[in-house]
Amino acid sequence: MMNSPIQDGEAAVSGIAEFSVQIPDFKFQIPGTINQKLETMSIGISVLASGSKGNSIYLEGPDGALLIDAGLSARETVKRIELVGADPRRVRGILVTHEHSDHLRGVKVVARRLKVPVYGTPETVSAARLPGDVRIHEIKAGTPFAAAGFEIMPFSIPHDALDPVGFIAGLGSVRVGVATDLGHATTLVRERLKDCGALVLESNHDEKMLMEGPYPWFLKQRVKGRSGHLSNVASAEMLARFSNPDLQFVILAHLSEINNVPDLALGTAREALAGYGSGLEAASAAAPTKLVYLDR
Repeated sequence: MMNSPIQDGEAAVSGIAEFSVQIPDFKFQIPGTINQKLETMSIGISVLASGSKGNSIYLEGPDGALLIDAGLSARETVKRIELVGADPRRVRGILVTHEHSDHLRGVKVVARRLKVPVYGTPETVSAARLPGDVRIHEIKAGTPFAAAGFEIMPFSIPHDALDPVGFIAGLGSVRVGVATDLGHATTLVRERLKDCGALVLESNHDEKMLMEGPYPWFLKQRVKGRSGHLSNVASAEMLARFSNPDLQFVILAHLSEINNVPDLALGTAREALAGYGSGLEAASAAAPTKLVYLDR
């Protein structure tokens, strides 16, 4: 029996088993040409919203755009896309990471409003209970697919959901990695996110603020558990592994409004990126991040 969507961060853990994986080599192969505008700006990215109130990421390339998650209303999604200077009519699909309501509460209305399909694992789209007029493309972790000119690689992440995934979006040799809800960095996650030119990575909580804060004990255990959310320190440890001259920018995501503050998250991440010129920004629920472009 499928569980109904739940609000991430407001429900008890329904833990998932630890798993081991074999990681095959993976290379993006995208056919087609790049238009002149995107010769040096191949992928544009903005985190439209991030946090327990709603999550959505906008990715654009020469052949169209994608949303990763749709946790906002259709009206707010369109408003924020336009606010960053993009055109919502370029959106070609919605990729859904998992079934928690802060990631998909708007997926039905956004898909209908923009007339685009929804991509998700069978467990996730089943839990979303999408109406018959919304087109669905079922995906599988570890199996790449094409959408809006990107080649997308979904990969499994450890989170207390039915079949949660992160995404790598590739365009030629350029890669953007997205992992916003995960309790710890598995070998698979580290392998998938390495060599990305940009990362949207969770930095959910400061451990001291969490443990001294108002959450009940079971929720503290859920958040800091291996199927919960990355702390600032755990996120920074991942970034330290990925720091290299090719990493152009990092957007910290899913910051808790109760157990974190942007300065703490940014300061911890900045230390991990010391010596490299990576741009760094913290996403929020209140407003989108600026639309930035990843150089080819």
